[in-house]
Amino acid sequence: MKFRLGTRGSPLALHQAEMVRAALVAAHGWDEDEVAIVTISTRGDRDRVAPLTEMGGKAVWTKELDRALLAGETDASVHSMKDVESDPHRPAGLGIAAMLRRADVRDRLVGAPSIEALPRGAVIGTASPRRAAQVRRLRPDLSTTLLRGNVATRLAAVREGKVDATLLAAAGLDRLGIEEGTAVAVATMLPAPAQGAIGIDARTHDEAAREALAAVDHRDTSDAVRLERAFTAALGGDCHSPVAAHAELAGDDVTFHAALYAEDGGEAVTRTITLDRHDTAGAAALARAMLDAAPGSIARLFA
Repeated sequence: MKFRLGTRGSPLALHQAEMVRAALVAAHGWDEDEVAIVTISTRGDRDRVAPLTEMGGKAVWTKELDRALLAGETDASVHSMKDVESDPHRPAGLGIAAMLRRADVRDRLVGAPSIEALPRGAVIGTASPRRAAQVRRLRPDLSTTLLRGNVATRLAAVREGKVDATLLAAAGLDRLGIEEGTAVAVATMLPAPAQGAIGIDARTHDEAAREALAAVDHRDTSDAVRLERAFTAALGGDCHSPVAAHAELAGDDVTFHAALYAEDGGEAVTRTITLDRHDTAGAAALARAMLDAAPGSIARLFA
């Protein structure tokens, strides 16, 4: 009987599913053909024009995969963790069972050697409220415009002059073997919560699937990402909200960096604290404290 992995059909999503298949084969000594990759079309892939905020947020990437998993058509779903809704919004009966080792968490700028080098008034294409706010905070003279689509589509927009530059996750570009762009330091642009991590979802009561997936779980990645997701969940934040967070592990200690932005980047609340690697309650408390300190331009985004 095959172990069925559900995935979106983009080149990056398929590559990530192949990574999970390879990890399962290596961990269990399975033959490659014992793990089937099941491609499922999602609304986010079909509609590459409308803003995610108009389509229901991050669920546009996960809803169809969730349906197939709950219906027993697949045994697990492969996700980019930054695209997965916070746990309070996930369907009952599902839960992340494992995460692969996290890749580069940074953003990569395509179209210029650095943000400072962009010409005055340059237009940055992005669908990320976080990236848009961070760019405008760093360079108020720059403007941003909605740019959606897969990696190839966004790179083509720069080459064709539709936008002056764009920002993409370094992890995705690395996985596709694309060397374009320059990595932006985390100190300059804090990443999205869970950026660079691949998660594998399974039915909560499917003990066999969850046991099989536990063998490929990377503990440090799981603990760091769960802290970042606990922070986001406590905010009530989603893809409408300019939020950044990064948990850096050193043994059992975590240096947790977080930031909330106004949509135009004009105001921000930033914090860095130390947590235990399992202290999701501490990450949630930080989120609430930052909201309490936030000006109206930020607080209204989480109301």
